Amino acid sequence: MGKLILVPTPIGHLEDITLRALRTLKEVDFILAEDTRTTGFLLKHFDIKTKMQAHHKFNEHATAQRVAQRLLGGETAALVSDAGTPGISDPGYLLVAACIEAGVQVECLPGASALIPAIAAAGLPNDRFTFEGFLPQKKGRQKKFLSLQEEERTMIFYESPHRLIKTLEQAILFWGGERRAAVCRELTKIHEEIRRGTLNDLLTHYSEHPPKGEIVFVVEGKKDS
Repeated sequence: MGKLILVPTPIGHLEDITLRALRTLKEVDFILAEDTRTTGFLLKHFDIKTKMQAHHKFNEHATAQRVAQRLLGGETAALVSDAGTPGISDPGYLLVAACIEAGVQVECLPGASALIPAIAAAGLPNDRFTFEGFLPQKKGRQKKFLSLQEEERTMIFYESPHRLIKTLEQAILFWGGERRAAVCRELTKIHEEIRRGTLNDLLTHYSEHPPKGEIVFVVEGKKDS
């Protein structure tokens, strides 16, 4: 019987990949990639010639069962996303579930994930936190903010640069402008920036300096009154 191995890939700096991840990508029968062009660049950099096939949010419903059957037949596959750990706000859950249901072994290697360096470097309480992934773009967005008004744990979100201003404005509306927060941008990359302050401070700054790149938004929870 084969195996599905979830392989984290760097969120920016290519040297952050582990030796074990490199060995796994070389040894598996095939690699399931969220974007074969992005993964192809990584494989080329490390001279890995394992064949790839696309596995993303638009085809995972159709391919998960088929892949599980291939693994049941003895092949071994690595699943990678464009960056970070597969399944964390990226495709992966459906395939993992299909493999488990089919009796295929699933293994996840430790490695890069943007939320961990963000919560560690934000300067906010990190003994307890909640990861909320991406906020709804339209439907259910205000409901999500309302549901988190009483949340006492530090909250972590992924956000796109063109929605950050809207997110800051709504966070101020529902949680108050004096709530402490951090915007962690382009983590591990050349232009990495971690800006800390109140929600009001961050809104002022990014209104004057429109952000670019991948963003992790960290907000402190509600304090006991």
